[in-house]
Amino acid sequence: MSKYIVKIKKMTLPVVPLNGIVAFPGSTVSFELTDDFAVKAAEAAFDTDSLIVICTYKDTDQTKLPDCLYKTGTVCKIKQSIKGADGALRIVAEGYSRAAVTEFRGFADYILAEVNSKTHTAADEDTVRNQAYCRAILREAKKLVSFLPSSGEDLMNTASTIKTPALLADFIAANMLVKISDKQRVLEAFDPEKRIELLITLLDEEIALLACEMDIHKRVRSNLNQNQKDYYLREQIRVIKNELGEGDENDELVERIMSAKLPDEVREKLLKEAERMSKAPFGSSEATVSRSYLETCLDIPWCTSTKDRIDVAYAKKILDKDHDGLDKVKERILEYLAVKQLNPELGNQILCLVGPPGVGKTSVGASIARAMNRKYVRVSLGGVRDEADIRGHRKTYIGAMPGRIIEALTRAKANNPLILLDEIDKLTRDSHGDPSSALLEVLDAEQNKTFRDHFVELPIDLSNCLFIATANTLDTVPRPLLDRMEVIELSTYTKTEKISIAKNHLIPKQLKRHGLNKRMLGITDGAICEIIDYYTREAGVRNLERAIADVCRKCAKKLVDESASGKISVTESNIREYLGARKLLLERISDTDEIGEVNGLAWTQAGGDMLKVEVAVLDGTGKIELTGSLGDVMKESAQIAVSYVRSIATEYGIDTEFYKNKDIHIHFPEGAVPKDGPSAGVTMVTALVSALTGRPVKRDIAMTGEISLRGNVLAIGGLKEKTMAAYSAGVRTVLIPMDNERNIEDLDPAVKQGLTIIPCKKISDVLYLALCGAPIGKNAEQVEETTEIEILAPATIPTKKKAPARR
Repeated sequence: MSKYIVKIKKMTLPVVPLNGIVAFPGSTVSFELTDDFAVKAAEAAFDTDSLIVICTYKDTDQTKLPDCLYKTGTVCKIKQSIKGADGALRIVAEGYSRAAVTEFRGFADYILAEVNSKTHTAADEDTVRNQAYCRAILREAKKLVSFLPSSGEDLMNTASTIKTPALLADFIAANMLVKISDKQRVLEAFDPEKRIELLITLLDEEIALLACEMDIHKRVRSNLNQNQKDYYLREQIRVIKNELGEGDENDELVERIMSAKLPDEVREKLLKEAERMSKAPFGSSEATVSRSYLETCLDIPWCTSTKDRIDVAYAKKILDKDHDGLDKVKERILEYLAVKQLNPELGNQILCLVGPPGVGKTSVGASIARAMNRKYVRVSLGGVRDEADIRGHRKTYIGAMPGRIIEALTRAKANNPLILLDEIDKLTRDSHGDPSSALLEVLDAEQNKTFRDHFVELPIDLSNCLFIATANTLDTVPRPLLDRMEVIELSTYTKTEKISIAKNHLIPKQLKRHGLNKRMLGITDGAICEIIDYYTREAGVRNLERAIADVCRKCAKKLVDESASGKISVTESNIREYLGARKLLLERISDTDEIGEVNGLAWTQAGGDMLKVEVAVLDGTGKIELTGSLGDVMKESAQIAVSYVRSIATEYGIDTEFYKNKDIHIHFPEGAVPKDGPSAGVTMVTALVSALTGRPVKRDIAMTGEISLRGNVLAIGGLKEKTMAAYSAGVRTVLIPMDNERNIEDLDPAVKQGLTIIPCKKISDVLYLALCGAPIGKNAEQVEETTEIEILAPATIPTKKKAPARR
């Protein structure tokens, strides 16, 4: 073994830290300095024979100086320095000796280090041993160069000229080792022989790694054909993972399948699909389809659910807070929660909320979900015309995806959400299938336990979902689909309900939206009533909210323009300043009793309306003229009315030949508005009898009801809306069919208090009450003595009493 003379020299030198560069004695290193403290350290070295100590960062975290520096560096002499325009300093330095740092200390704007500079000089010239070491190093280096590009030949030519093993080891380490940690290990080896042995070990490891990489490269190349060259890099990664024992890329999916909460049938199917994906060529369309399928199935909440809140009192509080009115819906949900509390195994209900636009069908769904502590998902069905939108596409198709029901479950991340099927009456159909037929299985409580989506192809339990459908009308909903749902009809909001909704919900919402508050703007009840009566006509409150928003915008502009500090008050008297002149006129009763004019009642999508009927009898040839944009049903009702009047002409003193020598013109005003339905039958009969007998009709009476050829008054619909219209028009008495007496309890309290509602069974009862003057005909005394009708006083139960004779 050779002996070495160690020379140690204590020095205090500026520290230049470098990242990713290790300097070795005898080697030249060039670098660029951008940090201020490193630049100042290099500049300070010019005053100390241009000597610096270069230390390498341990890792990328360079904030904890000097702890982040290795304590073994290299004393270097700066040979050349150039300062660029950007302030960076480019330096070329030559390694002088290894240095062990004993202490780092700060000085001015840079770091100083107390170092022991160590140099080893051979005490004897062991030529044979030195040659052996040099040959060993060169032999390993030559093996390594065989894996490197052609530039390695230049390195070997330079290395072969170095005869000192220690310097040769430093040269090889500086130029051939890849890892910074390996270079630092060689630098920290002060003993030359240990350094050489360490270098040979590191070279062997690097050669083995390169040989393995080359073997992998050859194996990958052998597996590729001409059509697979595009997948070269991916195949290489795949083989590398196999070589390292990390397995295929689908291990992550398999792990997710095993750890997820899945039914046994689902887990078995997904594992088979994962195995099929692993056998498919990487990047192929089959592998892509399988991966998409597995990820979609794993996103479905098969066994994840939320816990229902079955506190009836709390649910009632939430529902009342979010919505005024909608009593039937609220009562139905509270009944469901009450039964659920007694029987936790109760299945979920399937409801269908039917009503005109704007009455809160959609928003009440979110409120119900909040009251029950369920996830809420809205599925819009308006305009859906393809069955695949509900059931999904077969996964073999390009761009295939699951249907809207599965997508809703995925979004909810729970298997028991409240799913709102919005606008179910707007479904259409074409050559792609009928989506309403696909919904039959979804909305059937006996079948949706095993719902199968075409994409997923696995049974999915939908029985835990609470389905609520909304519709404006049931006319377009297929009968089989309608049979699977419990229908709850939502009627028009009353004026009282609209005022409450405006005060409790709409005005606070719009004030917040427009940056206002109650101290800046106040809207009185009178102003709200004015908006409802003369600026909006609707069943819901959407236009009412728009009108309130319009008021808020104009008030906000007024506050900004005039810099007003006081509160703006919008009242009934000044509402025109904000909304302009009245847009609507309320239908009012006539000032006098008229002949041949009767107040009828009609139902529209916007609520109830008073519909007057006018009859004119002219000399002619028996023609009947009907005007006012009437539908077929209404025209038939007019024909029935004429036939019935002919049958009672003698009793009321009407010329029995009037249908031959008189022309009858029946007109419904507002001719541009289409009208249809049978409920104007009694109105037309009354108007005909009045015109033919010359007896006026009482101006404060309104009526509704279908007429039969036998004079029976038949039941009608929309009684609540019709009576509200009558009350608003100033009517005091409303005649309704006897069969609609059961609907009186559903009327608005203010309407029941302000109207006298009289159920009538026969048209003779209606004529007796509606016509002015004494009865005409031979049966006048009999009618006076025997006619009995049910008269309902306001807010009382119907009682049977004889009507007083009218003279």
